[in-house]
Amino acid sequence: MQTTNTVLMIRPARFGFNPDTAASNRFQRPDTDPALTQRMALEEFDGYVDTLQRQGVEVLVVEDTPAPHTPDSIFPNNWWSTHADGSLVLYPMEGENRRLERSKGVLKVLAGRFSVERTIDLSHLEQHQVFLEGTGSMVLDRVNQISYACHSNRTHEDALREFADQLGYKLHVFHAVDRQGAPIYHCNVMMSVGRTLAVVCLDALPLLTEREALLKSLQATGKDVLALDFDQLEGFAGNMLEVHNRQGEALLVMSRSAWRSLRDEQRQHIERHCRPVVVSIDHIERIGGGSARCMLAEVHLPSAH
Repeated sequence: MQTTNTVLMIRPARFGFNPDTAASNRFQRPDTDPALTQRMALEEFDGYVDTLQRQGVEVLVVEDTPAPHTPDSIFPNNWWSTHADGSLVLYPMEGENRRLERSKGVLKVLAGRFSVERTIDLSHLEQHQVFLEGTGSMVLDRVNQISYACHSNRTHEDALREFADQLGYKLHVFHAVDRQGAPIYHCNVMMSVGRTLAVVCLDALPLLTEREALLKSLQATGKDVLALDFDQLEGFAGNMLEVHNRQGEALLVMSRSAWRSLRDEQRQHIERHCRPVVVSIDHIERIGGGSARCMLAEVHLPSAH
């Protein structure tokens, strides 16, 4: 199934600007008051969780620990992913302090609640400076088993091929750049794939042949494509995630800045496929450089019971 009703989120203990990732993430902004930053992050995080739960989404909240300091642990989808066949995949991370997130207890929570049939550990690729940052680097069409990814310092083809070989995915890799021509660090910043709707900033693909090939692939797999412009990309409109509630209703989760960036006809386009769920995470976006999708780690594992 493309979407899940269950997500895992990490409640931050020391959220803040991460110098280990700032070189390639042009969305990050330094914070001047770490105590205020943490307080605002907690307020936004708790509001996000409450919104999802009221919409009928199951949210597993794992409390972060102050040590070791992992300022980006609020974005758990980058270092692991789960799959309906019981696979748990661990990914090689570029940021050294992000690698420490693996020790924070998440894997124990997953093993206690769900049936993990096999673990595919790609983290050894870090030793060779080869990276692939989970469902940040890749946007997965789980039904058609296509991994969409854009070239960047955090997304290497050797790792993509190993993922594809292990999980039986086809790769669709392209170049994508921001307004200034710098590579987009994570594919999930510029595109989202749901059951019937794909949201993508086609303007970010500088090569016309790659742009046409991406559009063709999405349409061939039955996706209605909503195109974004660079203003909307910078408003995190590409960083959405479709989930479903207990009744099976499709929900498209996005930030307030993403929703505000959309034109009326684009909002109506979304509403033809799913119900928008809008959360306020302005401080987390500005300082962490990630948005609504980055904060959600999808759980596709079968239940242990």
